[in-house]
Amino acid sequence: MLFRSLRWLQQRLRLAVGAAVVAGCLCAGAAAATPAPEYRVKAVFLFQFAQFVEWPGKGLATAAAPFAICVLGEDPFHQYLDETVQGEAVNGRQLTVRRYRRVEELQDCSILFIAQSELDHLDSILGALRGASVLTVGDSTSFAERGGAIQFVTVKNKIKLRINADAAKAAELTISSKLLGLADIVKPGQG
Repeated sequence: MLFRSLRWLQQRLRLAVGAAVVAGCLCAGAAAATPAPEYRVKAVFLFQFAQFVEWPGKGLATAAAPFAICVLGEDPFHQYLDETVQGEAVNGRQLTVRRYRRVEELQDCSILFIAQSELDHLDSILGALRGASVLTVGDSTSFAERGGAIQFVTVKNKIKLRINADAAKAAELTISSKLLGLADIVKPGQG
């Protein structure tokens, strides 16, 4: 099952990268509102995190409730994230995407992408989530060092992961060793 999921992830990432390159070529003159092609790849990663992270029973609203991937702040994904999870399920729970402008509005998020627009409020956002079983993900500088669980980093046009295992543990989340093996592990305050 895990091997099949990893193979599926590799296939989806290849398709997403190919589509991102094509989209980048076709949309070179598009308006600033068009999402960067890298967010197609990041959307696939967010979907796959649901496969490689375990949440405690108390972290899930109900067995029938949808599995929510949420975006806080200015959404860099636009339609990419919705397209990626459309018709998909995790452990029998339908995947859904929710968008929020303020941390006080969050409801039943399993994965929370914290947009760069929220960087000035990151410490208070992470503080508000303390004790909640929410996988926090972001791509702003020092996201993992400041207490986020998973940070996207672009190195030589490739998306890499930085994982703060202590933040995931504090949220009572178990990250698969397969995912940990793909990432750089960081500690809070490490730079």
